[in-house]
Order: sequence, then C-alpha cells, then structure tokens
Amino acid sequence: MSNGTTVELEPALMRRIIGEYMEMPGLRLTGPQAQRLLGLDGPRCQAALDALVDAHLLRRLDDGRYAREADGPAPRTAFRMTTAGLPAKQEKSSAA
Repeated sequence: MSNGTTVELEPALMRRIIGEYMEMPGLRLTGPQAQRLLGLDGPRCQAALDALVDAHLLRRLDDGRYAREADGPAPRTAFRMTTAGLPAKQEKSSAA
C-alpha cells in the first residue's frame, strides 16, 4: 500500500473476491461498492483489489472501477433500451 500500512490478505478472501467476479461476468465495481459488497474496511478492500490487479486477475478501468481481466475492455458507449419507433402492442379482440 502507498501509505506504508501492511494489511494481511488471506487466500480465502482473495478467492471470495474472484468468486464474486466469476459469478457475475461483466461486474464492474468501484472501491466503495466492492467494500460494501464484501463487507470489508477500506484499507483491507483496497489492498485486496490492488493485489488482484497486480496478479492480473482484475484490472482498474479508466473510471476507477475494477473489472475482471478476462472480461475484456469496457464498452465505449452506454446502451439504453427504448421503444421509440416500435409499433404499439395490439390487444387481441375477444369478439369473434
């Protein structure tokens, strides 16, 4: 860590973090989001994320989020579902 503090990282914790990323492909978390998801204090969570980045299992994106290295680059554009331009849904008539 950059502040000189040593944080003990158990192998079980590292497996748990990678497990979360394996269960949810495309998962991208900020440090605080990872901290809440994993129930860790800030320094311990940051040390674990940094260790996983150093091991090339996670990577830090330009926006500061952490993603699984194997998931590839982040999409450049956000996609949004829209119904604009689609025909309105027609109801079936009960009279026959």
